[in-house]
Amino acid sequence: MKELHMVTFLLVIIGAINWGLVGLFDFDLVKTLLVSMPSLMRLVYVLIGASAVYVMATHMSDCKICSKKK
Repeated sequence: MKELHMVTFLLVIIGAINWGLVGLFDFDLVKTLLVSMPSLMRLVYVLIGASAVYVMATHMSDCKICSKKK
């Protein structure tokens, strides 16, 4: 389970950095790296989106700050 958490977290970070680059410089890093492989590019985008949903759904149980009882 820890491996899944780490992979999904890494994909969410990659997605966030990519969106930051798009917003700041109109530069899509994923598209630039995978432009010659459109199906792989689409798969990366789908995996990043699915990872975001997974991290959002499991955040409360994984986060040391949010899971603390008051």
